[in-house]
Amino acid sequence: MPIDADYTKEDPNEYLRIHFFTPSEYEKSGPAWPIRLGSNLAKPDYHIGPRTTAYYYLLLVLGGRGTFVQNGRTYPLAAGDLYCLFPQVTHEYWTEPAAPLRKIFLAFDGKMALELLRRVGLTPQRPHLRALHAEQAAADMIAFLEKTAGAGAAEASDLDRLSAFYRIFASLERGAAPEGSEPSAVSWLQRGLDYMEIHYADGITIEEVARHAGVGRTHFSKKFHECYGITPVRHMQRLKLDEARMLLEQTSYSLSEIAHSVGYPDLFSFSKAFKKHHGLPPKQYRQQRSLR
Repeated sequence: MPIDADYTKEDPNEYLRIHFFTPSEYEKSGPAWPIRLGSNLAKPDYHIGPRTTAYYYLLLVLGGRGTFVQNGRTYPLAAGDLYCLFPQVTHEYWTEPAAPLRKIFLAFDGKMALELLRRVGLTPQRPHLRALHAEQAAADMIAFLEKTAGAGAAEASDLDRLSAFYRIFASLERGAAPEGSEPSAVSWLQRGLDYMEIHYADGITIEEVARHAGVGRTHFSKKFHECYGITPVRHMQRLKLDEARMLLEQTSYSLSEIAHSVGYPDLFSFSKAFKKHHGLPPKQYRQQRSLR
């Protein structure tokens, strides 16, 4: 994945090339629009965060190695990896000094921005994808950057911007097959995963998820674990309890309201599961967060 090394800005911990967009009223009336686009080369001490962002921030690793942390989970970074910073969610990432990260990134927003990310396999609960076949997406992002950030480049029309913006996601969607999965299994595994991440709070069972995916429960569970490194039961529980954690932190809902919102039938079962997953009962967790 080549990239133009003509970085135009040097920061204390990186070399940077970046372009800022001013979305038109037409763009902002649509489902999503670009905000900024750029590329960088990390210095050995490159370390971002912990911090949050106000919009969606998509990053494609072109080279080097590093580490990404979001939602309490840690992911190694390498060439071909794709990861997303979600709005108002604390994130952190850094480079290995001996193998500085090179990335290209795209920030965007819009009422359907989350759906765009789902199309390429990214969700708040799964913000990182390993080893994509993303050469075309990288080429599309680089071409977009060259067109907009080159010396003397004129500001593209809003239709030109949107065309280039959606072309990037179309390329990413084609390259977003999970690593190590059977080619014939990708579509039904993804279908089951999407079903879980949309309906996890609706009392669905793994049998129903497998039925929606079009396979038996045992086969679904086995292949799901092989592909994603977690059983579907644990993944569904994680979805519920991560959502509960965010509701405890960001709303004033009662514990019973939160329990029912994320699919637990009563406060007792919710509190027991939350304590096992997060180490504290939900009431105590909220109190500690409030003191911070």
